Amino acid sequence: MNKFILSFELIDSPMLTVSAIVAALGLAGVLLWRVRRLILTSIVGVGAGVVMFIVAKILEAMGTFQGPLPGGAIWWATGAAIAVAVGIVGIFRAPWPRRVLGVVTVIAALLAGTLGVNTSYGVTHNLAAILGVQALDPATLPPQDATGGDPATLYQRWDPPADMPTKGSVSALTGATKIPTGQYAARDASLYLPPAAQVANPPALPLLVFMMGQPGSPDPTALAKALDAFAAKNKGLAPIAIVVDQLTAPDRDPTCVDSAKYGAVATYINQLVPQWAEKNLNIITDHKYWVIGGFSNGGSCAALYGSKYPDTWGQMLDIMGNEFPGSEHVDQTVKDVYNGDAAAFQANKPSVVMAAAAPGTYTGHTAIFTWGSEDKTYGPGQLANSKAAEAAGFTVLTHIVEGAGHTGEALDGSLAYAIPALAPTLGLAAPAS
Repeated sequence: MNKFILSFELIDSPMLTVSAIVAALGLAGVLLWRVRRLILTSIVGVGAGVVMFIVAKILEAMGTFQGPLPGGAIWWATGAAIAVAVGIVGIFRAPWPRRVLGVVTVIAALLAGTLGVNTSYGVTHNLAAILGVQALDPATLPPQDATGGDPATLYQRWDPPADMPTKGSVSALTGATKIPTGQYAARDASLYLPPAAQVANPPALPLLVFMMGQPGSPDPTALAKALDAFAAKNKGLAPIAIVVDQLTAPDRDPTCVDSAKYGAVATYINQLVPQWAEKNLNIITDHKYWVIGGFSNGGSCAALYGSKYPDTWGQMLDIMGNEFPGSEHVDQTVKDVYNGDAAAFQANKPSVVMAAAAPGTYTGHTAIFTWGSEDKTYGPGQLANSKAAEAAGFTVLTHIVEGAGHTGEALDGSLAYAIPALAPTLGLAAPAS
């Protein structure tokens, strides 16, 4: 499929507004074409909307959406059902111009409903992310000629050149730059290089390895936007970020551990990715400046990896993660991933890993946990894990995005908090006074 189509912005674009206006005009046109049938056609449309609303609420109560529906999603779906039903009535009523109008109404309503629901979630910014495929251009890695100095004082030492780009770059780690995946069928990772990494004689920068949610893909859009915002206020400085694939496909959940069924995901992310990054990128080699992070499903992996592999990851960022990997489907996870070994499943819960760590293991390690105030599904687990991390010796920071659920709004708000909060530890900003 054409890269332009795959990468076209769906959330921050006028497509939703345009399709909604077309659908609304088509709806009005079909209704008013035969005024004597206005009441009957309206009843059909309203009836379809009521059915959609009830079905959505039932599915929500059954846990189909793994949490509450965003407020706007159900109304976009309901409105689309009304317009589609009215459009179908128009298709089956003469004359032919009305039938054409009905077709246009149905198409526009389906598009507006889909885009509206997607915008309500606010996570998948393009068709590539929805389909779980990679549509970025292949990465060209800059030479490894980083300038030296104390990483802790980088924010003081760095003087950006006049020709430094104003924004970071995003690209796909594919082909010659592909990260070896070993015994794991990972989709190609994405790379974010901040402005300071794109100049001659760049500074060595911190490393952030990030994972998105499920369903999802290694889409860097939200993270790159947040890192660009930070870099714009901090002389082009930000972590070099790799967005990796912990799923292999949108409908799979390897639950963050190596298994015969899904492959060696933990080995890939905690060994192969760091080895590749240290060999190929201008990053600080001191692991204190390495962050493992993630959103939702990726957040649960970040909590597990940050607690299980403290020698690899100096800092941890868990944005709205599950309390433990596989929390939505415990029995299936124990069966598929752990071959029925419930004790092994229990041992890989982040809170259990933290509690079993020797005293002092997490000294100097920061753990950030964030969630939306309306996220009643994952918020309680985040609070519980933050307390477990504090008890285990992490320096814990928590942030609640007020008014947000398990959505892109909370993801954006969490990143806007977490990146500046980590910055002093990573040498990207002055310590808080």
